[in-house]
Amino acid sequence: MTRLFPFHTAGWLFLLLASACAIGPDYRRPPVMTPPAFKEAKGWTPAVPQDGIDRGDWWTIFGDDRLNALEAKVEVSNQNLKAAEAAYRQARALVAEDRASLFPALDLTGGATRARSASLGRTANSYQAAIGGSWEIDLWGKIRRTVESAKGSAQASEADLANARLSAQSELAADYVQLRLADVDKRLLTATVEAYQRSLQITQNQYKVGVAAKSDVLQAETQLISTQASLVDVDRQRTAAEHAIAVLTGVPPADLTIEPVADWTPKPPPTPVGLPSTLLQRRPDVAAAERRAMAANAQIGVAEAAFFPDLTLTGSYGFGSTALKALFNSSNAAWSYGGSAAQTLFDAGATLAKVRGAKAGYDEAVANYRQTALTAFQQVEDDLAAARVLQDEAALRERASASADQAEQILLNQYRAGQVAYTSVVVAQATALSARQALLTVEGQRITNAVSLITALGGGWPGKLE
Repeated sequence: MTRLFPFHTAGWLFLLLASACAIGPDYRRPPVMTPPAFKEAKGWTPAVPQDGIDRGDWWTIFGDDRLNALEAKVEVSNQNLKAAEAAYRQARALVAEDRASLFPALDLTGGATRARSASLGRTANSYQAAIGGSWEIDLWGKIRRTVESAKGSAQASEADLANARLSAQSELAADYVQLRLADVDKRLLTATVEAYQRSLQITQNQYKVGVAAKSDVLQAETQLISTQASLVDVDRQRTAAEHAIAVLTGVPPADLTIEPVADWTPKPPPTPVGLPSTLLQRRPDVAAAERRAMAANAQIGVAEAAFFPDLTLTGSYGFGSTALKALFNSSNAAWSYGGSAAQTLFDAGATLAKVRGAKAGYDEAVANYRQTALTAFQQVEDDLAAARVLQDEAALRERASASADQAEQILLNQYRAGQVAYTSVVVAQATALSARQALLTVEGQRITNAVSLITALGGGWPGKLE
């Protein structure tokens, strides 16, 4: 049997490859300044990631079955996630494509020709069949660095997918909170409208008997109509939130209806806080930036390999004959093998410029990675500070609302007894409504901030930097 490559040549070749080193710097994860603890977390203690929250379905901590069902649809129906998943599959395919360059490429050729020679005065047939191959020897590690860069890009794409998933999940949770807050606000305004209608009826009765002035009736009507207008606007806000949820779950807005609930009470859940160092492992955007630094580092080796010659081995084994039936006779066999080397002697500094560009690209990727990490720490600190401030504000708003409710009732009773003007009642009622809505707003902000904090901590992304 005739070999495509003689044994001793292949043996020396593999020994040469085994001793070869890849050109370019080996990757080391860039250091990032990591604080020992979050400054804004008073009484902070380290907690393992599993404490208090399921990292996979983190939204279940809110205890809302309808939210759980909607979040499940994000994974299978959100179009942004589908696009990110397709980009990840494409990146993995590119890794396989680059890795294939490490191995020989084989091809099978065959042909037949019929030609007439005027000088010989006859027609001749010619048949060929051969198997050939070529192999670019990765002596300097150019292909290996290319594969390394592709792996880094694929891992960054995987982290991008996780980040898109986390963003969609947190956005849906925030929209759902806004929708339910609109439900609560609607109940509050509906009750207020009913109370104002009773106040208007009292004022009208007193006007009819000559106790109240016409201006009191007009003030009561104005206050009632203004509150009714606010009630109508709540429907607009709720509808917008419902439409946003529909798009996030991959359905047309006309096909999704979320029924109001009567017992939804806005209460922020406890949120676990992990060590700051684990933030770099949990956040997919940080992971993506770090993997892109790895890919950029490998590109330096790819660029530097251009300073060295490209080595290629070729070989073929086949048959040629003027008669088809005799094509595969051993006497018609032919083989060849050889090698070639190519080296650029002068390119006016183009290769050096590419190396410099690759190094600058790595420096850029490292700076982006560190900036992403700093932004991550900032977001957590901001949300921790907001959680602390909003908790204190909620307590004050609750006290203010209770006092305003009492003042409203006292002044309304005094007006019925003819002790105060209706203007005082209007002011008290407006103050009480404003205090109730302010309390609702701050409670909603606490829930939304909890969603933001969970997202800033990495949510349910299970990946790690490796």
